[in-house]
Amino acid sequence: MKKKVLIIGYGSIGERHATILSKLRSISQILIFTKRTNIKFKFTKKIEKIISFNPDYIFVCSETAHHFNHIKMIDKNFKNKIVLVEKPLFHKYVKINFKNNKYFVGYNLRFHPVLKFIKEIIKKKKIFSINVNCSSYLPDWRSKRNYKKIYSSVKKRGGGVLLDLSHELDYLQWLVGRITKIESAKIVKISKLKINVEDSAVITGKANSTHFNINMNFFSRSKERSVVLDSDKFSIKGDLLNNKVQIFNNKKKTNFNFTNKKFSTYLHQNKNLLQKNFKNFCTFTEGLKIIKLIKDIKNAG
Repeated sequence: MKKKVLIIGYGSIGERHATILSKLRSISQILIFTKRTNIKFKFTKKIEKIISFNPDYIFVCSETAHHFNHIKMIDKNFKNKIVLVEKPLFHKYVKINFKNNKYFVGYNLRFHPVLKFIKEIIKKKKIFSINVNCSSYLPDWRSKRNYKKIYSSVKKRGGGVLLDLSHELDYLQWLVGRITKIESAKIVKISKLKINVEDSAVITGKANSTHFNINMNFFSRSKERSVVLDSDKFSIKGDLLNNKVQIFNNKKKTNFNFTNKKFSTYLHQNKNLLQKNFKNFCTFTEGLKIIKLIKDIKNAG
């Protein structure tokens, strides 16, 4: 039976989900809940319309600062729906749980072939160190929009590297286990970008027994998204931008290359969601713990 999808919010990520889902045979209808009118999908700004639409799946793609109210609205009006909330879950920590529907958080890098490969390789292996790097240039993120006006640049809208690049916090824990100790955290604004949020985060600590270092910024014109894991037997380097993995074992180096087209991680994520294969998904509880972790990191800094 074909399914109906409601998408809340139609910014770049809402449009991305709508475009991907519209090409899937298992979807019969898509409705966008938005105040915008210049869009190519059926839309409404009335809550009663989305209630009568009665979707099977709901995607929350609004600005992070609006997630909480939108989830409250969903939980009040729907039951037994599958809901994907775009990351991060909230813009600040709130101790709460919603029980009327099944909620997941859209950390789509869990579906990246490089990270899936690494997770399988290190299974049952003792990793003593993991280094995570994520660098990019915020003004290049959305070429058609002024970077100063996007939510990533504004504190009250849920911006800043810790929230916007929380993928790194999620996949580090997905690979080696829960972060149990923050040893140091330097969370600052370094660049001259016209934003009122932190643009750099350098964090060290332990995830279970694994020492970690995370370096994130969005002021670098040298783009990088990589992870290096070390054990007594081997070292692994994953390049998420170029879809490559290198395994170093004594004097031997083995290279692996993967195919990962633009937005493929979103496609695989959405297909798994529709098939109710939740194995690699970030749960609501995990997503909330990341927001609590971000709070703790900021307090440590």
